[in-house]
Amino acid sequence: MSDISIAFLILVAANLTIKFWLNRRQAAQVKQHAAQVPARFAAVITLEAHQKAAAYTRAKIRLSQISLVIDTAWLLLLTLGGGINLIYGVATALAGNESTLITGLVFLISLGILSGIVDLPVSIYRQFGLEARFGFNRMTPALFIIDLLRNALVSLIIALPLLALILWLLELATPMSWLWAWLGWMVFNALLLFIYPIVIAPLFNKFTPMTDSAHKQKLDALLQRCGFSAAGLFVMDGSRRSAHANAYFTGFGKHRRIVLFDTLISQLSPTQLEAVLAHEIGHYQRKHLQKRLVLMAAMSLALLWALFQLLHAPWFYSGLGVDSANPATALALFSMAMPLCLLPLTPLSNALSRKHEYEADAYAAQHSSAQELIDALITMYRENAATLTPDSLYSLWHDSHPPATLRIAHLAAQPGAHA
Repeated sequence: MSDISIAFLILVAANLTIKFWLNRRQAAQVKQHAAQVPARFAAVITLEAHQKAAAYTRAKIRLSQISLVIDTAWLLLLTLGGGINLIYGVATALAGNESTLITGLVFLISLGILSGIVDLPVSIYRQFGLEARFGFNRMTPALFIIDLLRNALVSLIIALPLLALILWLLELATPMSWLWAWLGWMVFNALLLFIYPIVIAPLFNKFTPMTDSAHKQKLDALLQRCGFSAAGLFVMDGSRRSAHANAYFTGFGKHRRIVLFDTLISQLSPTQLEAVLAHEIGHYQRKHLQKRLVLMAAMSLALLWALFQLLHAPWFYSGLGVDSANPATALALFSMAMPLCLLPLTPLSNALSRKHEYEADAYAAQHSSAQELIDALITMYRENAATLTPDSLYSLWHDSHPPATLRIAHLAAQPGAHA
């Protein structure tokens, strides 16, 4: 076994150990505090709801442990176990005498399908076991299968041209191929952001213009007060699949849409919903999306440059157990190995996201009501069975939003909040 193979195994083991350790910390922390509601929430969260959140969190952790073992075993089987060699050999046979580009596309599609099949048992149990046990699942088996097939078809239609372009550019192997691949990736993402709300999202959910006068008048007044224009307020039938609630913006410019889950509307009062919307507007007004896109562009530029450097490095392929050195296998190996290397950076990404959440909360307090946002968040914590007592280290790695206690305390310090 080569030094690269040993280093890869150490990296895999380190990632698995860190994730297991964080999961165990989270489970222990939640269990330790399950007997009593935190003082800040004692008047608004019942002990029953608090203990349901604790049980739900621990159940998700247990499933996460199983998923980690399966994912790690699959990673090792594909790499050092020779799985990529086998799949590429089958792809070569299926493609016949066609170009390496066609072979590469067949290989990557086959790899994606097989990886999806490996993930399927956990997905099925998560939806119809865990989520159903805690009262969140609304999805029928028929809808699950339809979503699965529709997702696969949409992913294939979207990914195939992009993969073909990137593989072709990497095959050219000119000094600037990686830069052209990056530009193609950026254009693709811009197009995807534009067409998602218009073409893709309606394939999975029904979006109905908001007609409820009590909600719509208040939200329209907020938009006008904030100087924010949108293509419309839409209600999404999220309750077809889950009892969880959410709200989001999508699209750019005059095509921006505000989407509210029907479950959210049923849970919150008009004033609470206004505060949640003000928070989302805060993300736009503070240019958080643009900042994230710039960061993503810089990261993808660096990653594509790194991929190009590894493209003709024999040790990269042999060290990870792959015999065929070509852009398709390089792309597959890179996508598997890179997340292992980026794990230490996850807290930095989450720290930036949390900073943005605090800024959006402050914006909501200024343009709506800090207290109404506090009340809305507490309702969502309760209805979504979100734990109020996460482990601090686990949260740094897993949570893009601040923990409930810190977030509520920050909002409580804003003008207009109750002491």
